[in-house]
Amino acid sequence: MERAAYLHKLARQGDGSAGETLKEYPRHCAMLSCRCRDGEAEIHENFADVFYVLDGRTTLVTGGTIVGARLTKPGETRGSSIEGGVRQELRAGDVAHVPAGLPHQMLLAGEQTVTCLVMKMQEKP
Repeated sequence: MERAAYLHKLARQGDGSAGETLKEYPRHCAMLSCRCRDGEAEIHENFADVFYVLDGRTTLVTGGTIVGARLTKPGETRGSSIEGGVRQELRAGDVAHVPAGLPHQMLLAGEQTVTCLVMKMQEKP
């Protein structure tokens, strides 16, 4: 959590998000992610995200359609928001699995922050 405090400071000074890779493996990696603002909507074509909330709370939106979708690099699409998705509140201790190819976005209310351990796992070659 000491590292998370530093990442939250970086997030506040930047675009609202900061993270770092803790360990890389052949088909997955472990990351620490901190947010103090809404994230962009995302689709990872080949990778699933498993979020374990360490601290704070967020609303995870999954499914639907990404508004303003743009390819940011091969297999990665981002946009401003999601239309028609399902909302799920996550708080400390919760785990959420987002399969490869599923649009998703993290939203924060007011001054809320969230700290997550994120496992990115390759599901498709």
